[in-house]
Formats: sequence, C-alpha cells, structure tokens
Amino acid sequence: MKKIYLLVIAVFSLVSVQAQVDRSKMPEPGPAPEVNLKEPQSFELKNGLKVMVVENHKLPRVSIQLTIDNPPVLEGEKSGVSSLTGSLMGKGSKNISKDEFNEEIDFLGARMSFSSRGAYASSLSKYFPRMMELMADAAINPNFTQEEFDKEKDKLVTGLKTQEKDVSAIASRVQRALAYGKNHPYGEFTSEETVNNVNLADVEGFYRDYFVPANAYLIIIGDVDFKAAKKLAQEYFTPWTKAVPPSFSFSKPSDVQYTQINFVDMPNAVQSEIAVQNLVDFKMSDSDYLPALVANQILGGGGEGRLFLNLREDKGYTYGSYSSIGNDKHDVSRFRATASVRNMVTDSSVVELLKEIDLIASTPVTEAELANTKAKYAGRFIMALENPQTIAGYALNIETEGLPKDFYKTYLERLDKITIEDVQNAAKKYFSSTNARVVVAGKGSEVLDNLEKVSINDSKIPVFYFDKTAEKTTKPDYSAAIPEGLTAASVVENYIAAIGGKEALEKVESYSMVAAAEMQGMKLELELKKTSKDQFMQDIKMMGNSMSKQVLDGDKGYMMAQGQRKDLTADELSKIKEESAPFPELNYLAAGGITLEGTETVGDKKAYAIKVTDNKTVYYDTETGLKLQEVNSMEMQGQQVRQTMVFDDYKAVSGILFPFKLTQSMGPQNIEFIFSEIKVNEGVSPADFE
Repeated sequence: MKKIYLLVIAVFSLVSVQAQVDRSKMPEPGPAPEVNLKEPQSFELKNGLKVMVVENHKLPRVSIQLTIDNPPVLEGEKSGVSSLTGSLMGKGSKNISKDEFNEEIDFLGARMSFSSRGAYASSLSKYFPRMMELMADAAINPNFTQEEFDKEKDKLVTGLKTQEKDVSAIASRVQRALAYGKNHPYGEFTSEETVNNVNLADVEGFYRDYFVPANAYLIIIGDVDFKAAKKLAQEYFTPWTKAVPPSFSFSKPSDVQYTQINFVDMPNAVQSEIAVQNLVDFKMSDSDYLPALVANQILGGGGEGRLFLNLREDKGYTYGSYSSIGNDKHDVSRFRATASVRNMVTDSSVVELLKEIDLIASTPVTEAELANTKAKYAGRFIMALENPQTIAGYALNIETEGLPKDFYKTYLERLDKITIEDVQNAAKKYFSSTNARVVVAGKGSEVLDNLEKVSINDSKIPVFYFDKTAEKTTKPDYSAAIPEGLTAASVVENYIAAIGGKEALEKVESYSMVAAAEMQGMKLELELKKTSKDQFMQDIKMMGNSMSKQVLDGDKGYMMAQGQRKDLTADELSKIKEESAPFPELNYLAAGGITLEGTETVGDKKAYAIKVTDNKTVYYDTETGLKLQEVNSMEMQGQQVRQTMVFDDYKAVSGILFPFKLTQSMGPQNIEFIFSEIKVNEGVSPADFE
C-alpha cells in the first residue's frame, strides 16, 4: 500500500510540474555541451618521435598516422623532388619487395599510403602489430630504385604537360606565385624543366634530410592497448635514425599597395577563372580563429553563402562562387573569393565579388545568418568526431599549433558565444577589398575591353598583365592586320589545300575513327563514322558500355544515353547534318554566308576567326592554314554555354591530313582524345547507321 501511495505522489508531482510550463513560449536553449574528447596517452622515443595513443574499443579497428611537421621547404630549380620522394615511398622496402608488400596489405584488408611528409594506415585491430611493422619498415627503409624513379618521373611530367592548357590549373599556380613570389615555398613552380633536373640521388638526399623523426608524430587511435602500442612503437620505430631537418628563412610576402587586377591571357579559355585574394596572418591559436571561420562561411562557405546566392542564384554568372581562409603557423596564408564565370560577365563578376567582400566587413551580418552558420559548424564538428582521422588531427593540432588542451572540448561553447560584432571584426581584419589582388585568367580578346573599365567606389581598378609563369608582360595585341584581299572563302580554301586539296577530299565517301581519353581516372572510348550521304555515328563508351550515342541516316536519326533511346527532332536533325559531312568546309564554300571576323590567338598560334553561324566560329592557323579550334555556343539550363574543340597533331591518312588529337571542353574540364585509328573509304557499312 505504501508503494502505491508513493507512486501516486510522484504522478501528481509530475503533473504539477507540467502544468507550470508555458508551452506558448520557445524553451530557452541550454548551455553548449562540453565535448568529451579522450586525451591521448603520450611518450617520446629517444630519436625524437612523439607517440600519442587514444584507446577506443567501440569497433575492432585501428588507425596509424605518421605526420612529419617540418617547416615549408624551397625546392628551387629541383622543384618536384618532394613529390617524387612521396610517390616512391610505400613501394615495399629494402626488406620486402613492392609486389609482396602490396599483396600483403590487400590480403589483410588494410589501407596504407605514404607521402614525403608522413604515412597513414588502417586495419582490423588484430592486424595492428603487422601494420605497425610494415609501416615502419617502409618508412625507415624505403626501397628507392631507378626503375620506379623513372616511372614516377614520367607520370609527373605527363601530368604537368596536361596542365599546360588547363586554365584552372594555370590560374591556381599563378595565384600562388603572385601572392607569395616564386622564390617562396608556397609560390614556386614545378615545371617539366625542374622535374627533369631531379635525379634519384636528389630523392635519396631529400629523404635523408627531411623524412626524419625530429618533428614527427605517430598517432595511434582505436581498439588498442596503450602498453602494447608503446612496446610496438619502441620496437619498430626506435631504429629510425635521429636527425634534425635543415632550417631556412624566407622573406615575408606582402599584399599589393592597392587593389588591382592581374590578368593572364588564356586564348583557349571558355570561361574566366577569378580569384580575389589577400594575405592573412592567421593561426589556429588566434583568439578570433572561430569568428573568422564563421565570417568566411557566411560570405562564401557553400550554397548558402552570400557569394553563391549573388553570383549564381541571383545573377546566374556561374555554377558556384566560394571563399576560403587558410591558417599557417609558419608564414602568412591567403583569403580567397573565387568563381569560374562566363566570359561575357567576367567584369561584372569581379565587381560583385569585391562588393560582397566590402559589404560583410562594413555591415553586420544578420541574426539568422549567424545562427544558421553556428548550427552548421556544430553539426559538422559533431559528425566529424566519428572519424578516427579527425581525432588524430585534433590531437596533432593541439601539439603542433600551440593550442590549449581543452581547445576542442570547449569548441561548441566558444562557437556558441560568437557575436555579430565578433564576426564583423574578423571580416574587417582578414577580408580586404582595398588592397586585394584580383587574379583573372581568361580569354583576353573577349574579356579585356570590359575588364579594363571596372571600377569600385568610383575608382578605376588598374590592370596589369602576366604570362602563364606569373612573369609580368605587356598587354596582348589582338589587332594583327588581315592581309589585303583575304576573305573567309580564301581562308577555308587555304585549309582545304593544306590538308590535301579539294579533289582528294571529294573522293572521300566515308571514314571511321577510333580514339581514347581519360576522365577522372576512367577510360573513355570514342568511335566516329561519317559518309558523304548525310550519315553520321558517334558512340562514346566507358568501360565498354555506351554512355552517349548519336546516329543520323539521311532524314532520320536518334540519340541514346544510359540505355534510353530518343528520336531526333527536326531541329536536332538539322544540327547533326551540319556535322555529318566528312569535311564540312566543302559545304561552307558551297553555301556561302561565312564571314572573316579577324585574328585571335589560339594557344600560342595566331588564327583567323571564321564565323560559320551565329553559334559557331572556326579558327584556322594564319601560317599553316590548318584548323586549330571550333567554338560552339548553346543554351543549357537558361545559360549560354561555350563548347570548344581543339585540333592538333595532324598526320596523313590516304594522302589527307587528319588531327590525331582532339581536346574537347566539358564545363571546366577538358577531355583529350587521342586517335589510334583512322580509315578512309573503309570500315563503314550501312549497318553502322541503323
């Protein structure tokens, strides 16, 4: 009876409490919780390697992260040596061959990777001892061979060559070089020339000098026992020779004295790459570290950022516009606001970027912006705690960045306390619209006239010119004189003569072409067939499966994508017929209507621009007469998009010159097709167009 009586009292007490709650009001938020991050247990080996172990027995997995926290290194005329060193590491060791090493990693179901600044491995905890042994062996006893060095060097050079016409890649390296200077580790160029200066002895020397335990940290997280981990670390990493890396000093980079545009002419650009940047002395240990991150997130941290909402959602200038702020304990870092925009709105985009940077520094952000950004950061932070690499990174940051031990434990609390005034002060301190360097890489013939008229706050912004290696140069000259009497028809006739002559071309009834390319590590295959009877077939495959296929047979045709077939409309039939002729230039002459628009630079060559239709312009080399490029404009999702095809590496087939290299733009990405087979008047049958 007494138990029943006590239960009744409890129920009435609960009802009484609920009755006192005013449900018409939103409950007050409680204090931000303290994050329960387990502190690592630490020790140091005699060679200087610092080891941190965090036990987490939730899952039978373990991760091992080796980080060498060296200051930046200037590689100079052998720039690329660190990249080659990293690519050669992890290919076995002096005690185990590359194949045996890789096979064992695969057999254990583990992951292991190396760089010139460390290594990472993860596996089931039962394989932890062996993973420690393999990592230590490969790190301390790398197997540098001439054969592997030559392979990795060829890969690096090939990669650099593919970037020679990549507007995004060139823009990125010029931005760094102009910000820091090319004699700074963060601004120096890696080129084919500097890579070719590197030999195997240089790699071995770089490894000896910089892959040393003095500034190294080994972080072990997961289902491990501290004593066992300590014993293994001592056993396998004690043989690592004690050494201290060489130290260097660099002149401190500085911002420009006034806002200016630094323009890099890229004649093959289908869009402009813009970066508004300034240097920031910004470290994780700064008291305004979190407010600066919040300010950057509001400005351009993602789809809800002001830059994105302005340049994409409101103006439709770009697919996305973002900002970022870096931190660096060794030297200054950069604040950047970026966008890749259509040529015709390059000047307007520069204005809008600068306006948004000025606005966030001069006007307080809204309560809603601040609340949403805090919630987003808190969510990201909590979600990231599930990742062992995140925990390792946090532990490393506390050790290397001079952070208080409770930096991450109080993260949410400090985030919650950030005010609108804190955000505005950080924006004023780190985001500059008064001494910003606006780096624009784009097609000068289309963007420079308007870019030179850009002004902010009634002040015209000066434009300075740089080449692809960040060297100052003169303004590009697009006014090359057209020879007297030259017409659009004569340019096309010169092209026809250059590739074999009208008589030879008219004898071609059909041809077939086979090519291959790589996109995001996947191999693309292209098969193209044309006849003189309005027949056309283009099939693009990936891993043997057709991704996109277009077929024309006289007055009918279809296209297929991902297995779905669609008959061509009358308008689509008309457009494909324009491309179906083996040599469209013969039709240009017959139909007339083409115009000579002037001269432009395509790559490093001068070219005559021939306007074929309102949406198509073709460029022919002023010296050789060969076709260099086609540019087609089309509307996609309400925006005008330019598609560019660049023709190169002409070779004779049956007495006619064909380009064996075709580079096609797909958005910001270029896909390079290399033709392996071209057949004239053979290899084509009516069945190809069914």
